[in-house]
Amino acid sequence: MNLKEQIKNYIPFNEQEAVDKEYFLKFMDTYDDILTRDNLIGHFSSSAFVVNKERSKMLCVYHIINDGWIYPGGHADGEANLLAVALREVEEETGLKPKLLDENIFSIQACATNGHVKRGKYVPAHIHFDVVYIMEADELEALSFREDESKGVKWIAFEDATNQDIVDFIRPIHKKIIEKLKITNL
Repeated sequence: MNLKEQIKNYIPFNEQEAVDKEYFLKFMDTYDDILTRDNLIGHFSSSAFVVNKERSKMLCVYHIINDGWIYPGGHADGEANLLAVALREVEEETGLKPKLLDENIFSIQACATNGHVKRGKYVPAHIHFDVVYIMEADELEALSFREDESKGVKWIAFEDATNQDIVDFIRPIHKKIIEKLKITNL
């Protein structure tokens, strides 16, 4: 199933996702270059919400540009298989090879990204059309992180998912994903 079909078939969890789903589809109908950073309006990104076996903690990286903790993820960079992107990003950003709990998209959100400098070049404000997959890892496995993008990686208890050290725009997303996880059978 191609990406557009996956988005069309996605069943929104709440009003934010319902509105964002329409935004995703409109974006896909308007632009051809939705998977690369060449599109300065926005582009697709893919992330992983990695939980421990007890479903009480999530894996987060301290993102340098966003200056806070956030679930692992990254740009599609031309790759249409966003599940493969999410799996790759978890391994690159945390050193873990997580177990996939569901091959379907678990969450969607359009996230505004502020203008910033990356690798010496200014990147203007834009939208990340983010899809999230749900995964599991053993919290006792050794963690590692990429110092060029992150200041660390750690497990964070669900009750701390909206604390002040979490990236501002991610707090409600963490809350939503945890709520959805609690009512699913994963």
